[in-house]
Amino acid sequence: MNEIGLGLLFTSAFVSSTLLPGGSEALFVALLWHGGHAPLPLLLTATAGNALGGLTSLAIGALIARRYPAQALAKPAHRKAVERVRCFGAPVLLLSWLPVLGDPLCVAAGWLRLPWTAAFIFIALGKGLRYAALIPAAGM
Repeated sequence: MNEIGLGLLFTSAFVSSTLLPGGSEALFVALLWHGGHAPLPLLLTATAGNALGGLTSLAIGALIARRYPAQALAKPAHRKAVERVRCFGAPVLLLSWLPVLGDPLCVAAGWLRLPWTAAFIFIALGKGLRYAALIPAAGM
């Protein structure tokens, strides 16, 4: 049963971190409360799934860049978002955990071809800190 819970958490965290909606935080807290899991394996599993999902969004951005270079952006809001990512670089991906904003940040980072290693480190750190904040909130 423990492996099934971790597998479901990884999958939920991965899907939640791509452009698809998901609720991995609720599953994370439920497994903390009722799943018979220690917090650390849950934290590492959720962080790995969520960070790899963010890396997938980064790859999608890199693929989009081949077809639509940054100069082709028509909407001022899109140009502004790209400029922010350009300005702050990979550290802006600490915010990749934010709802609505996080996924586009990862896509923009891939589109701008930010270094993958640095991007992954900042994505994983931001997403891991979000899950870590849920542990005391869940009463653990």
